Amino acid sequence: MVEYRLKKSLGQNFLIDENIARKVIKELHLKQDDIVLEIGPGKGALTKYLKDKVKFLIAVEIDKNIITHLNQELDNDNIEIVHGDILKIPLVSYAKKYHAKLRVVGNIPYHLTSPIIFKVLDEHKCVSDLTIMVQREVALRITAKPNSKDYGILSVLTQYIGSPRYLFTVSENCFYPPPKVKSAVIQIPIIERDETDIDEAVFRIIVKTSFGKRRKTLRNSLKFLPYPRTVVDNILSNKSLPLDKRPENLTVKEFTLLTRQIQNIVR
Repeated sequence: MVEYRLKKSLGQNFLIDENIARKVIKELHLKQDDIVLEIGPGKGALTKYLKDKVKFLIAVEIDKNIITHLNQELDNDNIEIVHGDILKIPLVSYAKKYHAKLRVVGNIPYHLTSPIIFKVLDEHKCVSDLTIMVQREVALRITAKPNSKDYGILSVLTQYIGSPRYLFTVSENCFYPPPKVKSAVIQIPIIERDETDIDEAVFRIIVKTSFGKRRKTLRNSLKFLPYPRTVVDNILSNKSLPLDKRPENLTVKEFTLLTRQIQNIVR
């Protein structure tokens, strides 16, 4: 691929290590009928391996200069190169187009890690799994267990939607330009949940509010729930709720139960 200027505003760190690229592909266990959406193909480190192993590949790239080079080098009939911002593209539109759930893959910019993860969580019903390269400390937060320093909002929300796995660490030297921190590859298979389980919007409000006053008990944090004062008072006076526990002590299952109980009070 012809060289071009990097755009610092896009947080570009291209994967240049072939061994790491092949390792990521191996962890995907690709099937010939897979529909893969790759976020930020860049110079095509993963793209060149993906294109011949799946039914369709949608490569979403925001850098117009990269799009030009990708169009020149990738002429497969099963590749759709999309110039756009992944945060503004409805994933469901591609799931409907190809009549299948998407497998989302990418080496994503560090500054967009949380927005991209939350976007996939928002649209999880049309995604089968997410495999991404992220900053190592973010990977540790996503896969953290209760009662650990890394366990927080991102851990609970991600682990409710899927079953994240920390696959392997990636050195700074595997990228150009090399970032100042280590990276890691994580994989999040999406869990299919019963539609009637809980209201996911309420779940997120409760989790975010709970961790809003970290290291405080739920009694101290849940008083900031965005509900009428009388409703909040009813929640805080409910003796069946684990209000004396701290949010970092609750498992995802316990947060689910807490949400169900609070939903019943709010109604």
